[in-house]
Amino acid sequence: MVEKPATRIPPGSVVDVVERSGQWVARGFYNGHSRIAVRVLTADANEAIDEAFLERKLSAAITFRREMLKLDTVTDAYRLVHSEADGLSGLVVDRFGDTIVIEYFSAGAFRLRDTVRAVLDRQFPGSRFYWFAEEHVQKQESFDCRAPEPPAPGVIREHGLQFRVAPGSKHKTGFFVDQRDNRKTLSTFCAGKSVLDLCCNSGGFSVYAKALGGASTVTGVDLDEQAIDMAKQNAKLNKADIRFVQADLFTWLRDILPNGQRFDTVILDPAKMTRDREAVDFALKKYCDMNRLALQAVAPGGVFLTCSCTGLVSEADFLESIRRAAWQAGRTVQVFQVSGAGADHPYLLHVPEGRYLKAVFCRVM
Repeated sequence: MVEKPATRIPPGSVVDVVERSGQWVARGFYNGHSRIAVRVLTADANEAIDEAFLERKLSAAITFRREMLKLDTVTDAYRLVHSEADGLSGLVVDRFGDTIVIEYFSAGAFRLRDTVRAVLDRQFPGSRFYWFAEEHVQKQESFDCRAPEPPAPGVIREHGLQFRVAPGSKHKTGFFVDQRDNRKTLSTFCAGKSVLDLCCNSGGFSVYAKALGGASTVTGVDLDEQAIDMAKQNAKLNKADIRFVQADLFTWLRDILPNGQRFDTVILDPAKMTRDREAVDFALKKYCDMNRLALQAVAPGGVFLTCSCTGLVSEADFLESIRRAAWQAGRTVQVFQVSGAGADHPYLLHVPEGRYLKAVFCRVM
């Protein structure tokens, strides 16, 4: 629906959007190279996209987290800006103690980088800053973001626990703050139980299960050597006795299942399966295969938490993949809670893609 401009407009430029009749509609970032041609920032014709605009938007986002959600009473690590949900399409900002991590998803947000950092510096004086954009985003959006040297890993607090975070590693902005509430909920089903944490990453669910939940035994499995190393550090930080295994979950489960080994509580939280709409069917098949094996490791009457952070996979399709997996595994699954990302990751009703995380709590018979 966007007509190609007669003259070249640099990627990320602020433009006015008008209807065929000439009626003004909105103002936003334009990028003729991107899959998203226009990212609307305001529907107010009198609102300029300048430093004052960014100050208002960033201040509102931060105030929401600190004053309404009162996140500072729970943690010093949370999302400050969640792209479209906070009116700043293509910009994600996470706080990890005294380190602020900025991730750019659009050329427009990147063009305003100096102003964004200046405003954040005023909001969090004395903070260290790290910024980056993933390679595929830079290619799609046509901009070149040179990340600085990553800051030294730091330690954040969350519900009385401690976690080491490493901005600049390949794990999002440094730590999965979106699972904070789900980690705490999961810990309530672990007292005296045996727990298996598949795709454990840096050990968030594992540490909650043992240190907060009082699990009898916890085993964390992940293929990534760097993630396993960080998980071991996090377990040590919290004086939690956890066994971590570097292995492919398919191979590992196929080895232990014939021996009859089962766990009272099982978590499955794999990485994003796809960014491509054409590959959604393949992603759903992969989810089904993973869940089928994981379900077989759950003891009768046990709790199973299975997650998907693939935004292109809807909640309905994810639940259907679990249903198929349960049928194939010969298990009956009773869903008792479907959750998502924490409240610091809001989404707009007219931008459902912002609701990317699905966390399904089940009882398995």
